[in-house]
Amino acid sequence: MKFLDQAKIYISSGNGGPGSMSFRREKYIPRGGPDGGDGGRGGDVVAECVDGLNTLIDFRYRQHFRAKSGTHGMGRNRSGSSADTLVIRCPVGTQILDEDGENVIADLTEPGQRILLAKGGDGGFGNAHFKSSTNQAPRRADPGWPGEERWVWLRLKLIADAGLVGLPNAGKSTMLAASSRAKPKIADYPFTTLHPQLGVVGVDDREFVLADIPGLIEGAHEGHGLGDRFLGHVERCGVLLHLVDATAEDVAGSYETIRGELEAYGHGLAEKAEIVALNKIDALDDEAIAEKRAELAAVAGREPALLSAATGKGVTEIHRALLKIIDAARGTVPVNEDNDIADIPGARFDDAPGDADDAAAGPEAEDWRP
Repeated sequence: MKFLDQAKIYISSGNGGPGSMSFRREKYIPRGGPDGGDGGRGGDVVAECVDGLNTLIDFRYRQHFRAKSGTHGMGRNRSGSSADTLVIRCPVGTQILDEDGENVIADLTEPGQRILLAKGGDGGFGNAHFKSSTNQAPRRADPGWPGEERWVWLRLKLIADAGLVGLPNAGKSTMLAASSRAKPKIADYPFTTLHPQLGVVGVDDREFVLADIPGLIEGAHEGHGLGDRFLGHVERCGVLLHLVDATAEDVAGSYETIRGELEAYGHGLAEKAEIVALNKIDALDDEAIAEKRAELAAVAGREPALLSAATGKGVTEIHRALLKIIDAARGTVPVNEDNDIADIPGARFDDAPGDADDAAAGPEAEDWRP
């Protein structure tokens, strides 16, 4: 299934049915009076959050959604039937925005959530509605009220517990493949990953969702490379796993490039909890690893974790570290001196990348929470 995370659609609710102007005409019943029924109500347009979807690809082939109109009223005081509600099924994590793409109408984050996007028009009154002691033969029947129409944007932000960030070819897809049953495309050229990928990671009888985001380059916030469009998918993550290619000539520059793009993007990404890991250590000897690790530690302000996604070295330890931070972000584990969250290699829990003292401050160090 092709991945699509943004779509523009047109929605239109149904018109109300017109009321009927009718008079009762039966044998032996003179002056039967008005008996025109009311029109039916037009159908609403509702967006519903459902499980089982992880892309907006369906909206590429259908962009117009029109609810049916209510039926007209009839004689003998018969009211018209109301139209059914038109339900638009959206994946979990879908944001609905106005046509300008700025004002958020709804944020669907849990299955079963519903939001009314367009209200159906009310049915018109039949002439029986206007009968009174002074107007016993009304010749008035109202038309139905028109429905609403609008264009809206759908923007999908995948909901994952942890997100992978890094330069192209930092080993993010390899890490996802080594961590889960996901089968992302893996190659030795930049921008192999063109769309976000999700995988379910199992560790110690527990599970969490890991998101692989296409690689960033310097100037991504200005549209360079694939741009920063896909960073929206890690906005909801509890922790970021920042992978740095150990075979790169300048590991410190690689780290600073990604940090700069996260800060330029905003939306709280730069303040999220983060684990920095030096990947591909299987390609270096011990002396080179120590040198690269020292260079990265100098700019990151803490010792990075060592990892080889290709051989599996350090992968389980990283999973356990991510799970600890995810539990803390969910509030299921307290952040205090009784656990070893502050001792996780390469972890940062505050908005100052070089300040590691606050991370070990104990019960008061809670500002890292996303």
